[in-house]
Amino acid sequence: MLVANPAGGNTFKVWDAPLRLFHWLLVAAITAAFLSSEGDSPIAAWHMAAGWVAAVLLAFRLIWGFVGGEHARFVNFIRPSGIVAHIRGLVTGHPERTIGHNPLGALAVLALFAAVGAVLWTGIQVDTGKADEDIHEALAYGMLALVGIHVAAVLVMSLVTRDNLARAMVTGRKRTALYPGARDARVPGFMAVVLGGVVVIAAVFGITRFDPAAFSPQAHGEAGEGQGGEYTAAGHGENPDGD
Repeated sequence: MLVANPAGGNTFKVWDAPLRLFHWLLVAAITAAFLSSEGDSPIAAWHMAAGWVAAVLLAFRLIWGFVGGEHARFVNFIRPSGIVAHIRGLVTGHPERTIGHNPLGALAVLALFAAVGAVLWTGIQVDTGKADEDIHEALAYGMLALVGIHVAAVLVMSLVTRDNLARAMVTGRKRTALYPGARDARVPGFMAVVLGGVVVIAAVFGITRFDPAAFSPQAHGEAGEGQGGEYTAAGHGENPDGD
């Protein structure tokens, strides 16, 4: 549902503030995780913290997909029936503009969520000595490939539709001239914001119960120490004592 734009200006609201904050914080968390993934990185000690931040963000986004602003809700942007028409428009060079995510963009969002979740899960398994690091790295590079495809798609769609999608994710607004008759999107209610905050707090609490130093710098392999497990250094099967 769209609500009236009382300002009647040149732009209208699309993306709510919590969604935009999630988006750019996830970008920062993934960037930090990759930059800290090598042992000789100057920020290597922050690798686990970056992953845990991404986990909190993912938990928030999943609940926000049900209670968030209009275009943040899964029910409003997951439209499999529109994929064929969207692809046809791309092939003919005349893709239809969409106020929120287009059908392929929606699938990309879901794929990225799944990839982030898989990378986080295998990262935990590596640091507890229950999984091979190669699996974690392969999934991480697969996620990076998806991010690259997503960025490329945003640039291409911005050019062919003349709708700056990246800027819209910063400002939360789009140009009325491109969407005649469009109105401000329905914003999330107060209780939705409260619920989102509760989920973030609960996620942080649960993570710190598992790993008290989760959001502090730590060497690879330290996650969950003190919780009753014996873990290998850096997930490589090395003896922590150097033997």
